Amino acid sequence: MKIAILSDSHDNRRLLGEAVEDAKARGAEAVLHCGDVVAPTTLRVLRKFELPVHVIHGNNTGDLYAMSKLTHEPDSVVRYHGQDAVVHLAERSVFLVHYPHYAAAMSLTGDYDLVCCGHDHRASIRQVRNVKGGITHLLNPGTVGGVGARPTYILADLKTLQFEIREVPTAPGEACNTPPVTVHSA
Repeated sequence: MKIAILSDSHDNRRLLGEAVEDAKARGAEAVLHCGDVVAPTTLRVLRKFELPVHVIHGNNTGDLYAMSKLTHEPDSVVRYHGQDAVVHLAERSVFLVHYPHYAAAMSLTGDYDLVCCGHDHRASIRQVRNVKGGITHLLNPGTVGGVGARPTYILADLKTLQFEIREVPTAPGEACNTPPVTVHSA
């Protein structure tokens, strides 16, 4: 199963939609958003892709009441989890949190296959040796909204534990200017 991991959309509906469109074309079956959506209505652009969207809030929380209401709309694909979340997909355990320092600590526990965060708008993929002697993948997709950095997301293959930092195509059919960074599980 492939998933799109993104964060820090900061109300940029266009880039958010283009990232998910690109990810779905590459086989993504779900979207994980690591916070800083800001206006919950921003997520409505994802409805047309018919993929489940798991979202938490960040430090730019926006209207949390409206976020909760959005998830209860009859045709909503959004599942709002609050400050952090544990999501189980394809027999993998994924922890979502907005803050990198919190994510780094959670990756050390060995309780999760992936820990995903955002906040600093710097895309990164790291393998962390955890206290149980295994590896936890610590993923920060950067800013899908392009705030202070190029818009990026991570395409993750949960079966093979391969991860790619992908630039968001900024026009229909536009190719990325740089090759994706691919990390394979050890």
